[in-house]
Amino acid sequence: MHEMSLAEGVLQLIEDAARQQEFSKVTTVWLEIGQLAGVEAEAMKFCFDAVTRGSLAEGAKLEIIATPGTAWCMNCSSTVVCCERFGACPSCGSYQMQVTGGDEMRVKELEVA
Repeated sequence: MHEMSLAEGVLQLIEDAARQQEFSKVTTVWLEIGQLAGVEAEAMKFCFDAVTRGSLAEGAKLEIIATPGTAWCMNCSSTVVCCERFGACPSCGSYQMQVTGGDEMRVKELEVA
C-alpha cells in the first residue's frame, strides 16, 4: 500500500509549511489526485488518518479533488481525456498516446488555525 508513504509525505509537507508560516493546527487539507496517478482515494484517506495521529493535522478533514487524465495522441494529433495510462485514443483508436496530465498528486490548499 504505497498510499501510506504518500500520506507520510503529505504530512511532512504540512509540517514544513507550519514551520515556515507559523501555524499550529490544520483543520482541512485539499489534495488534488490525478486519475492516472495510481492512488486509491479511500486508501489515501485511511492512511492520512493513521499518519496524522498525534500531529498538528490530527482530526483534519482530507478533501480529495479528482483531476482527469489527459494525453496527446501522436497519430491524430489530438489532446484527449483518458481513463487509463495505456488505453486507446477515443478519437482514432491508436495506442500511441503520451500522457500530458492527470498523473500528479499535490496539496492544493490547507485550512489552518
